[in-house]
Amino acid sequence: MTSPVSVSAGVSRDGVVAARHIARWLGLAAAPTFAIMALLTAVLGGPADMLCSGEHGSLLSGMVPMYLLMSAFHSTAWLKLIAERRVVGR
Repeated sequence: MTSPVSVSAGVSRDGVVAARHIARWLGLAAAPTFAIMALLTAVLGGPADMLCSGEHGSLLSGMVPMYLLMSAFHSTAWLKLIAERRVVGR
């Protein structure tokens, strides 16, 4: 498996492993973060929501649907984690 960061470029193997570990956790953090943002925007509203939705806009306009879509698109990290756990658990 090739790595975008070469070990010979001055980055230790532990540094590469740590970077991959951090990237995985950041991927897992994205979906719940956007879901929380959608919930907070729906409950509290805000000036950005008023800018993104017109008075006669559809249900798909505004910040809440955007955050929900972003949460759905970033859920692949969670789906991979669940799939890995099911395979290991067999």
